[in-house]
Amino acid sequence: MSKITGRRRGQPQSLPETDPAGRQIRADRDITGIASSGDRAVNIQNRAEQITVLPAEVFAPVTEVDVPPGLANLPERPGLFVGRAAELARLDAALAGPGGVVVQAVHGLGGIGKSTLATRWAANNAARHTLTWWITADSPAGIDAGLASLARGLQPALANVLPAEALRDRAAQWLASHRGWLMVLDNVSNPAEIAPLLAQAPTGRYLITSRRATGWHNLAETVNLDVLDPAEALDLLTRVLAPAGPRDLDGAMELCTELGFLPLAVEQAAAYIAQAGITPRKYLDLLEDYPADIYRATTEGGDTERTIARIWHVTLDRLADEPLAGQILRILAWYAPDAIPRTLLDGLANPPALISAIGHLAAYSMLTATPEAVTVHRLVQAVARTPEPDDRHRDCDAIDTARQQAETQLAAALPDADPAHRPTWRTLLPHISALASRGSSDTDTETSASLFEGAGVFALEQGQLTLAAEYYQRALTSLERLLGSDHPHTLVARHGLAVIYREAGDLGRAIPMLEQSLADYQRVLGDDHPMTMTAHNILATAHMEAGHLNRAIPMLEQSLTDRQLLRGDDHPDVMTSRNNLARAYQEAKDPGRAIPLFEQCLAELERVLGSDHPHTLTTRNNIAAAYMDARDTDRAIAMLEKNLADQQRLLGSDHPDTLTCRNELARAYKQAGDLDRAIPMSKQTFADRQRVLGNDHPDVMTSRNTLARAYQEAKDLDQAISLFEQNLAELERVLGSDHPKTLAACNSLGGAYLEAGDLDKAILLFRRSLADQQRLLGRDHPDTLASRHNLAAAYCEAGDPGRAIRLFEQNLADQQRLLGADHTDTMITRHNLGLVHLDADHLDQAIALFEQSYAELARVLGADHPYTLTSRSTLARAYLVAGDLNQAFPALGQALADHRRIQGGDHPDTLTVRSNLAVAYWQAGDLNRAIPLLEQVLADRQRVLGSDHPDTQASRRNLAAARRNYQ
Repeated sequence: MSKITGRRRGQPQSLPETDPAGRQIRADRDITGIASSGDRAVNIQNRAEQITVLPAEVFAPVTEVDVPPGLANLPERPGLFVGRAAELARLDAALAGPGGVVVQAVHGLGGIGKSTLATRWAANNAARHTLTWWITADSPAGIDAGLASLARGLQPALANVLPAEALRDRAAQWLASHRGWLMVLDNVSNPAEIAPLLAQAPTGRYLITSRRATGWHNLAETVNLDVLDPAEALDLLTRVLAPAGPRDLDGAMELCTELGFLPLAVEQAAAYIAQAGITPRKYLDLLEDYPADIYRATTEGGDTERTIARIWHVTLDRLADEPLAGQILRILAWYAPDAIPRTLLDGLANPPALISAIGHLAAYSMLTATPEAVTVHRLVQAVARTPEPDDRHRDCDAIDTARQQAETQLAAALPDADPAHRPTWRTLLPHISALASRGSSDTDTETSASLFEGAGVFALEQGQLTLAAEYYQRALTSLERLLGSDHPHTLVARHGLAVIYREAGDLGRAIPMLEQSLADYQRVLGDDHPMTMTAHNILATAHMEAGHLNRAIPMLEQSLTDRQLLRGDDHPDVMTSRNNLARAYQEAKDPGRAIPLFEQCLAELERVLGSDHPHTLTTRNNIAAAYMDARDTDRAIAMLEKNLADQQRLLGSDHPDTLTCRNELARAYKQAGDLDRAIPMSKQTFADRQRVLGNDHPDVMTSRNTLARAYQEAKDLDQAISLFEQNLAELERVLGSDHPKTLAACNSLGGAYLEAGDLDKAILLFRRSLADQQRLLGRDHPDTLASRHNLAAAYCEAGDPGRAIRLFEQNLADQQRLLGADHTDTMITRHNLGLVHLDADHLDQAIALFEQSYAELARVLGADHPYTLTSRSTLARAYLVAGDLNQAFPALGQALADHRRIQGGDHPDTLTVRSNLAVAYWQAGDLNRAIPLLEQVLADRQRVLGSDHPDTQASRRNLAAARRNYQ
């Protein structure tokens, strides 16, 4: 039965005619009301003058509505897509399972490529779904509009019949009653806004993209989308540029790095480069000089709302109700992007507000937060610190204030110089460096200048000399502008820069700067000011390091006297002056004055500061080094062993001072011939210094050199040469080819090649080292004289005694002039000149030189000094070579007795003298005494040095030859 309700006032009621076959209703033109007809009746609102008539199948239940062929609304598939293999595979794995609801939320920073990834995956997998539908879900209205559009797509006839709300509900009902579909919800702003849909329609699959990193725990499995790999970013850049034809790609990888490998930024930069016909290098230059213009630049037909300058604007708008979040982002923009300690934000607000603001920034992927630190994408930082007049989030005054706050926060976080705080310094140093690089000295304040000074001191302690000099130069330039050249703070910075040049071995720059600094201190502060006296002492030390001992020693003696008068004997500055003077005496090879002064310094430190004070421990190391230079190895080892135990107890095993002491002890063991302890200790110290200080620290290179020398002493020349080669390469890389330590390493490697018999390489290295040292240090520098000495020894080994003798004679004359006839180096050179004459069969000259050398060494150093022992045994060997057995036997007998008494029967030098005595018996025809002695020497060398040691092999050959003669 059909019925019509509603009629016009004053009209009689009538029944319309029906057509049961067509299931239609006919009504008068002016009838308005609700009509229902037959099975599955649906009411139709009729208006006067017109009625819409629809087929009944349009009103079938949603459960019976099928997907029209070809229904889909995916965005155009991106023509360029690089990388993301892992993320695509993860989506495949999560969304490939049969049945059930699968919700996957891809979140990340704006411009990271979330929508591109979703489009790619959805297009690749469209055939696996009955329907793939895309909704821009950045607001509730957008979600409703997307669902209504789906309803229209499923049943186009409803498009102009049902209101939007009804269409939305019908689409949700359809989703709830069907399976096998994929819904992409793009750019979701708030997870709560899509929660009702997920709950109402849980039978399909959802792929969500969002900048929100949080709020998904009850809704979806999350996929964090990060930036592209460097190779992928470069691939994207080059592929965008490819249609424009071949071009210069210089700077392409640097550009990708500068853009933080962010896909949107890389793609836009490439499009700009292609359109403008420029190179990546030129784009980098534009980005540095005109950042605001480049960040907002777009190409022809590009979306101005999707530029680098605008991509995060919508996110910042959503955070506008929390001004602290924007303030924090602007402050963080001045630091390095990674691992920014949360402590750098302390005090900006109360802790709950601070935590809330950081949490909101993290929620929108503007930063990544851990309990200890935050990380901000470098491009987000760059935009946040670039003023833009039309952007309320990047007001110029707000950015300037943020930079000053960044400086203040860093300054407040800096620890003191206690070595225990070095990890904190290492954490903060990248952020100080970033602050320096993102401004100029024209905008520096006293706060930032002090930051750079502190960073320079720490970099100096870590051996990063170039970085230290850069920090101090920046601080000095800023302080000269802010305070003037004569301000005490400026004077300290200028003097500090000179000290860094000195530490870097650039004495040619350091000494004039130190001289000027001393003059400035004297003029501004007066001669007796503590800072003036410190400048005087440091200048004297620089002269000592430059080999100007004739200037250094009088200056240090004067410094000690002046400080004693003004400060008293117990002041730490007095002890520093005494220690430096002792070092100068040590450099002058004057142990007679160096050691007593070191011992006096140690006694004063123990009395005033105590036995456990770090200065006391350091002075013990210095005394031990002086003992080693004097070849008093037993005393050196005893002191170093005690010092090492004390430093381990007081400072810990990993403290740099402890590691230095252990390295010195390893050197002492090597000098004593105790390689079984020297090599393992050297290896362990080397490994520990690498772990604690890093591969580029100078102390690590010192340890590598110590280990190489230990292997060289053990005649393991392959190991030694490998380490020396590595050390030279590392020093060249870190300190530069002209650094004194690099030149010394060149000499060390040459010495190893010389010992290995590779004379060509040895001579080449010695010649290079000598030329560089003459150029950089001067002809009279001790290191220059040492290089000339080594080159002479190499020529001697190469069978060129003529050149060797000329170089040794030149060195001997220079050392007599510079150091005096009684200086240890002078006496050693005279001894070595005798060796060359001995090898050249100039026996008279050789014996005369040996006799003079022995007499002077015995007079100056004493009869029991190791150098004196060596000289006596060499003189005995010269008598033996000359066939003067009357002189040889007494000399060898005395030498053997002295070596046994002082060095012990198993010392390599003692074994050498015993071997020479056996040869003397052999030469005298007394094989009955010679052979047993050779047999005993061979057995002892095998036991002490090993069967493969060159000295052992020489004993084996000598014994075989003696036995042949005996037969």
